[in-house]
Amino acid sequence: QVQLVESGGGSVQAGGSLRLSCAASGDTYSTYYMGWFRQAPGKEREGVATIYGRSYTTSYADSVKGRFTISRDNAKNTVYLQMNSLKPEDTAFYSCAAGPLTYSSSRYPLAAYSYNYWGQGTQVTVSS
Repeated sequence: QVQLVESGGGSVQAGGSLRLSCAASGDTYSTYYMGWFRQAPGKEREGVATIYGRSYTTSYADSVKGRFTISRDNAKNTVYLQMNSLKPEDTAFYSCAAGPLTYSSSRYPLAAYSYNYWGQGTQVTVSS
């Protein structure tokens, strides 16, 4: 079992920055894939960024490449999403997710179905 608690959401003007944190509990956290997903009203959930616990390999959605950075601190059982140059279209409900290494997660790390555990989420609002 992995439990996830997000923090760091809020409101910011376009061009600003926010850092989301996801605190995880569970013995196998350090070996898991960790991901950030978002869902805006009326839109499907989108994989934003992921990081694998053993290799620290990262994946990003094209829409956030060069602006967002995912990182993890296994000693603190925490994964971060640094979001810079925020745009109004980044407005969404952001959730942290965790999942073990599987064929699915290794091939499709940005797919929500690759993850077993989800946090409660946090709102990010970017105004123009």
